[in-house]
Amino acid sequence: MKNDTKSTMSRAKVRQFDAWAIKEIQIPSVVLMENAGKNCTAVIYDILKISNANRVTIIAGTGNNGGDGYVVARHLFNLSIDVKVLICGDEQKIGGDAKTNLTILRNMKIPVTSIDLNSSVCEKIIEHSLGSNLIIDAIFGTGLSGPCREPYPAIIQCINGLGIPIVAVDIPSGLDCDLGRPTDGTNAIKALTTVTFAAMKQGFEYPGAEEYTGKVITSSIGIEPTP
Repeated sequence: MKNDTKSTMSRAKVRQFDAWAIKEIQIPSVVLMENAGKNCTAVIYDILKISNANRVTIIAGTGNNGGDGYVVARHLFNLSIDVKVLICGDEQKIGGDAKTNLTILRNMKIPVTSIDLNSSVCEKIIEHSLGSNLIIDAIFGTGLSGPCREPYPAIIQCINGLGIPIVAVDIPSGLDCDLGRPTDGTNAIKALTTVTFAAMKQGFEYPGAEEYTGKVITSSIGIEPTP
């Protein structure tokens, strides 16, 4: 694990790096997800120890960022942290490596709740987050390029308004990877810490990005980008 501000990745470079690691180096994508989640957990666990806290709510999406969050949930559970997962979206849309890791959570009996986006989403987030010492944001990753559609802006506003410290997985949800500002101009998670994978993201260097990222820690996924 390292804290590196010298190299940065755009959204396109993130995709190229992932494709290179999987196709040329032949690291299975599920292994990359495992490494990302496990190393992210190490950062989160240090934060919890400093604050003497042990209750975590992971708020996940239906894509690979959510998959990273499921890995984090498993490793926190193994460290005896009181962890639960809220999935914002249709669980039927979850596939691939994310689905694999969600199935593992179910088999381990780790609490997982799917939130119907047509219901009172914010009320459910508030209800399920009650008593948590830390929120893990694993809704959207670096691939988000256009404005997120409702109810996600409302979900982001709700999470920011909980008054609970937030750690973002790879990038704060709603933040543009390349530009360092909310994709819809207004709504992005405001994290205390962002654990970003492989390298700093291009947008993190832009003025105002720190309002959303907080402290940025770069974490390995088991293979390093070439210079």
